[in-house]
Amino acid sequence: MTPILVVCIVITAFFAFALLILLIMLRPSREAKRVYELTRNAPVVEEEPGRPALQRLADLMGFVRTKLGFKQDEQLRQRLIAAGHTDPGDADIYFGIRLLGPLAGVCIGSFIPSNTGFWMIGIAVVAFLAPDFILTEMVRHRREKIRLGMPDAIDLLVICVEAGLGLDQALLRSGQELAISHPEIAEEFNQINLEQRAGKARIDAWRAFADRTKLDVIRAFTNMLAQTDRFGTPISRALTTFAEGLRTKRRLRAEELAAKTAIKMVFPLVLFIFPSMFIVLLGPAFITIANSMKSMFH
Repeated sequence: MTPILVVCIVITAFFAFALLILLIMLRPSREAKRVYELTRNAPVVEEEPGRPALQRLADLMGFVRTKLGFKQDEQLRQRLIAAGHTDPGDADIYFGIRLLGPLAGVCIGSFIPSNTGFWMIGIAVVAFLAPDFILTEMVRHRREKIRLGMPDAIDLLVICVEAGLGLDQALLRSGQELAISHPEIAEEFNQINLEQRAGKARIDAWRAFADRTKLDVIRAFTNMLAQTDRFGTPISRALTTFAEGLRTKRRLRAEELAAKTAIKMVFPLVLFIFPSMFIVLLGPAFITIANSMKSMFH
């Protein structure tokens, strides 16, 4: 046996033994079993399919995190909320993925016969960094969807307010109408409505929305609402003006992107299309000239 294979086997055995010790440490105590026996017959609230398993996994990962001495990261919590994962247990599930991913990568890499050490380290590093990259992409994708759907949402708010609804009722109605076309905005509108029902001020709820999304259009809308409450401007007039400005910005952005298209097309034209055209058009002429030159000199 080669030394590298021996080292890989030792590392795999070490992680397997550590996992076994961890499972033994997580075994419930007698007191926990007694409490479970007393409370298992209590009525439970009906939950969506698959959620109890995820909740048990989140509780297990939270227990492991507490035993290992790690505190819950508030910045990670904010990123998960920005990605649409508002459940408190999602942070513990994310912690479990980043904890068990490298261990699984080391175990998988140990079965690769060639360059075993390299594959063990490489797969472990990828398994550790992949959740953070995926979470960043989820946050970016969700923010982009919210940015693209906000003009339609503001127009719908204007229609509801001009129809006689208050801003809070218009917000609730718009969230219901946008549940299919723009579910991300509908979720955020529902979150704002729940925060206002819990006692948070309207401006504070919208500012929390702006902090979650970090979009300029949401910040501008929040500032508009604050100025409307401060100066007593009619909300319908302010919403109409804001919607018109938003449509103007969207049209200008579309014109800007259209103007950039001609410049962006230069590079594929020069690198791919023009050489192919030159070969097709001038290739036969060069071949004919070359054959004529050969016949002249011979």
